[in-house]
Amino acid sequence: MIQAEPRTPARLAVDGWAQESLNALEHDGLLRHLEPLESPQGPVVDVAGRRYINFSSNDYLGLAADLDVVAGARTAAIQHGFGSGASRLIVGDTTAHVSLEKALARAFGSETALLFNSGYQANLGVLGTLAGEGDVIFSDALNHASIVDGCRLSKARVVIYPHRDVAALKALLQQNPARRQLIVTDAVFSMDGDQAPLEALKALGVPLMVDEAHAIGVLGPTGGGLCEQLGVEVDVRVGTLGKSLGGFGAFALCSKPVRSWLINKARSLIFSTALPAAVCGAAEAALNAMTPQRRARLWRNIKQFSQGLARLGLTAHEDSAIFSVIQGRPERAVAASLALRERGILAKAIRPPTVPAGTSRLRFALSAAHTEEHLSVALHALEGLPR
Repeated sequence: MIQAEPRTPARLAVDGWAQESLNALEHDGLLRHLEPLESPQGPVVDVAGRRYINFSSNDYLGLAADLDVVAGARTAAIQHGFGSGASRLIVGDTTAHVSLEKALARAFGSETALLFNSGYQANLGVLGTLAGEGDVIFSDALNHASIVDGCRLSKARVVIYPHRDVAALKALLQQNPARRQLIVTDAVFSMDGDQAPLEALKALGVPLMVDEAHAIGVLGPTGGGLCEQLGVEVDVRVGTLGKSLGGFGAFALCSKPVRSWLINKARSLIFSTALPAAVCGAAEAALNAMTPQRRARLWRNIKQFSQGLARLGLTAHEDSAIFSVIQGRPERAVAASLALRERGILAKAIRPPTVPAGTSRLRFALSAAHTEEHLSVALHALEGLPR
């Protein structure tokens, strides 16, 4: 057995750095803790021996614990084993990966698809491939952290445009000429649930990359996302396997030349061990389970919850499955989250840096697996919170 090393002066120094940072986070109401689930992911979960109605998961279609999805993982694991052994460019590629990419391209109307190990890695890899030194990326002010970091690591110059402000963006495009210009935006913004103005962005005539993580499976006639809903074709779409599809990993929808370019340049793909084949099998099964009936149940829930929030005098919309109840200060959001727990509702407090200062909130994510009773209990619990 390896014994713990003694606390040397250097290690004690690092511990001091950690504690100093933790103390500052606690003082500002921003300290976070892990809370392991004791049950499968779903509309009702067990945490620390207590059962809660779960409104903090992005499992929009209720597929994370679906038995057909689990069976897809099992079948692929039996055929390929679990570990993939290496990156896809070495020996980590399998027929399960290829089959899933073809299924994703068919399902979402793309020439090709390319898998990544997470949405974070997808955005890092795609942005670092499409833009570099001498280029300019124009990024929405409320884009996800993975887009923000992908922009930073690309070595391109980054220009932030005001949230959803196409007129401001048009002026910034004219003020910032470059070898290449690229616009990047979330389709549905993860903390507010509002939609990007994709038609107006497309009309600017600049290459456009869209992250459909919170839109695929939710929006569009077949669940293809906001691009499908609006009929807008963009240069690259990024999607995730870890939200509506209930699994793990991500993908880029793109042309054949762009796919080959990514395979040869995207560092987050080249230097990562490939997704296990079991993950691919689960995702392909989830695509088959992404039925109109599930989406109809999700939108029934979205409508009921939106109307219920409006009756409570809270901001409501019907743009996505995401609803935010703004609390302002971090400690107020934490207190509200704890109060909801006492009423059997798990709705985590979202605080900076995830959201801007002064906008700490409760974030509710709806699922097709929620029942009308689940929503009614949550709305009744919200009604009892101090205003």
